[in-house]
Amino acid sequence: MIRYVVYWARMVACVLKGGRLYYTWMGSLLVLILLGAWSYSHDVVDGLIRTNMTDEVSWGIGIANFVFCVGLAASALLLIVPAYVYKRHDAKEVVLFGELLAVVAVVLCLLFIITDIGRPERLWHLFPGIGKLNWPSSMLAWDVVVYTGYLIINLHIPGYLLYKQYLRQKPNPYFYLPFVFISMFWAVTHYTVTGFLLSGLGGRPFWASPILAPRFLVSVGCTAPAVLLIILTVVRRHTHFKVQESVFDYLKKVLRFSAPLNLFLLGCELFSQFYSGARTPAAHYLWVGLNGKHGLNPLIWTALALNLATTLVWITPKFRKSHRVVIAAAALTMLGIWLEKGVGLVIPAFIPTPLGEVVEYWPNLGEILVSVGLAALGAFVFTAIAKVTIAIQTGTLAVHGGEDSPRVPAAPGSVPGGDRAPVSFPPGSDRPPASVRTPESEGVA
Repeated sequence: MIRYVVYWARMVACVLKGGRLYYTWMGSLLVLILLGAWSYSHDVVDGLIRTNMTDEVSWGIGIANFVFCVGLAASALLLIVPAYVYKRHDAKEVVLFGELLAVVAVVLCLLFIITDIGRPERLWHLFPGIGKLNWPSSMLAWDVVVYTGYLIINLHIPGYLLYKQYLRQKPNPYFYLPFVFISMFWAVTHYTVTGFLLSGLGGRPFWASPILAPRFLVSVGCTAPAVLLIILTVVRRHTHFKVQESVFDYLKKVLRFSAPLNLFLLGCELFSQFYSGARTPAAHYLWVGLNGKHGLNPLIWTALALNLATTLVWITPKFRKSHRVVIAAAALTMLGIWLEKGVGLVIPAFIPTPLGEVVEYWPNLGEILVSVGLAALGAFVFTAIAKVTIAIQTGTLAVHGGEDSPRVPAAPGSVPGGDRAPVSFPPGSDRPPASVRTPESEGVA
C-alpha cells in the first residue's frame, strides 16, 4: 500500500514538472477551464434561462458535443483490434493512448450531459439502488449502464498495465486481456445505444432512420483516427516516445475507408429525404431553409464541403504522403464530423416544433464558454495522464530495486515506445549489477 501511495505521489510530481511550452499549454487550458466554470455557475444559479435554449429547442450545443464525444470514445477500439487481435507490435506500443483518450471522452460525454440539464443535482435518480433507473425499459438507462461500464473497463486496463510497468513486473494476462476483448464489444455497443436513443424518440421524425446507428459507427472511423493522428504527432515531436510510422499509416488507412463510407451513408439519407418527396420539415430546414429561416444552412454545407475535401485527401496517395497535409486534413475532418454529426444532427430535430413553428437556436457566449471549458478540461486531463504514461513507458518513472527512483538507462529500443529498458537484477539482489550501475543508481545524483 505504501508503494502504491508513493506511485501516485510520483505521478502527481511528474505532472507538475515540465518545460516552458508545457506550462504555457497547461496554463492556457486552466484559464479556459476557469472561464467555463464561471459561466456554468450562472446556469446553476439562474437556470438554463441564461442560455439560448427554449421550450421548443431544448437540446443545444451541449448535446451536440456529447454526440461528437461518443464517437471519440471509441478510439480505444481502433488500436485494441490491431494490437491484440492481429498482434501488431507497433499498435501495442501506443494502445494505451487510445485507452486513455476513451476515458477522457467518456468523462466529457457525462459532463456535457450534466451541464445541459436544468437540475444537475437530480442526477442521483439515475443511480441504481438510490433512484429509479427504469432498466431495461428506458433507453436512457441503457445509456447510463453502457457508459458507466465502458468507463470502468477503460480505467482498469491502462491503470493495471501502467502500474505493472512501473513495478517492472510482467502483467498477468488474466487480469486485463478479458477486459480488452470485452471493451471491443462495448465500444460498438455504446455508440449503437446512442443511435437507438435518438431514433427511438418517435416525436422527432428527423431521427427516425434505420441507418442512424450505422452512421454513428462509421463516423467513429473518421473522428477517432483523426484525433489520434494529431495526438501521436505531438507525442513524437515533443517527447522521447517513439511512434512508428506504420501506426500513422494504419490510421490513415482507416480514414481512407471510413471517410468515403460516411459520405455514402449521408447520401443514402439525403436520397430518402429529398428524392422521394417524403422529406421531414427538419431536413428541409437544415439543408435549404424553411419559412424564410435558414440559420443552420451555412454550417451543414460547410460540413459537406469539408468532408468531401478531406475524403479526397485520404483517398489520394500523393496527399497522404505529406505530413502537413495529413495533419490539416485530420483537423478539418474533426470539424466536418462535428458540424455534421453534432450540430447538424441534434439541433434540427427540434426545428420546426410538432406544431409547425420554426424557432431557431444559436448558442450564446455563455454556452460557448462552457463547451470550450469542458473541451479544455478534457485536453488538460489527457495531457497530464499522457505525460505520466510516457514517463512510465520510457522508464523515467519506475520503481528501482524495491525503492522508488528513476529507472537505469539501458540499450535503446529494448522497450516498446522508448529508449529505456528494465534491468535484470541477479537473484536475491536488490541492486543492479556493477555493469549497469550509474551515479543515479548509487544515489549520487
